[in-house]
Amino acid sequence: MYKNINFRTDLADERADIYKKSNNIENNIDGIETQTREDGNIKITEVKITNENGEKAIGKPIGNYITIDINKLKVATDEQIEKYGDILSEELKKLINNHVTKEEDILIVGLGNIYVTPDSLGPKVINEIDVTRHILKYMPEVLEKGTRSVSAISPGVLGTTGIETLEIIIGIIENIHPKLIIVIDALASRSMERISSSIQLADTGIVPGAGVGNTRKEISQKTLNIPVIALGIPTVVESAVLVNDCLNLFIEKLQEEAKSNEYLNQLKEKDNYEEIKEALIPKDYNMIVTPKEIDELIENMKDVVARGINYAM
Repeated sequence: MYKNINFRTDLADERADIYKKSNNIENNIDGIETQTREDGNIKITEVKITNENGEKAIGKPIGNYITIDINKLKVATDEQIEKYGDILSEELKKLINNHVTKEEDILIVGLGNIYVTPDSLGPKVINEIDVTRHILKYMPEVLEKGTRSVSAISPGVLGTTGIETLEIIIGIIENIHPKLIIVIDALASRSMERISSSIQLADTGIVPGAGVGNTRKEISQKTLNIPVIALGIPTVVESAVLVNDCLNLFIEKLQEEAKSNEYLNQLKEKDNYEEIKEALIPKDYNMIVTPKEIDELIENMKDVVARGINYAM
């Protein structure tokens, strides 16, 4: 009997790794297919959930998940940001082409609160999107024939609008009738290394806030009756994750001096997240944390995502 796990991460490949480690599984999980390839310092992992077993194992719907891992985004040059955007564009095109033709309408939705930096990715990307719907309607002669109709919206958050994001999107769909929605959101991770360094694409939609325990209504084909592609980047981790990762780094340092210490070897192999979380929660210390450079990281992430979406259109 496999363990039930509180993942506290939005990344499908991370969930699969945690599930395998927690249940001592060495081979593939039933119902989950994983492939990895590399392009220089960029790693691309494709996770395909094919049945209910895979769905139940990691708590993600049946569908396709693509994770692009980028190193050192905070010191990326303009040339590197362009390269990352181009790679994102190619992966995004594959998902888009699975669901709509080259000329069908797309609505892009930037989730999040622009006044809270770690949650501002979606709204900031929307400001950089090349929207064409109004131009096609009023000045079609200035665009190339076959230009796709693209519209974009940043609906804000429930706390400032009093309206669920899903309700806003349903209202827009009823008026402009897009054939596909791309939703952009900030995510949570179970690894410090993946903050602002991983981009996840999924054709299964999204449950906003799920990774940090602030779940809102699901945005997916099931709730909207049209395909939904979710694009997200981790910007936060729990403090329990931070402590667990720091503990591993500390153990590595000790192991350099005491490589034969079997206890330290076992401690490092174990995922101490649950024990650390149990120690922090009673004192309200299990906070959500983000890097001190998050302002600069959000700007770089925004540029990568906007370029990737615009080129994919």
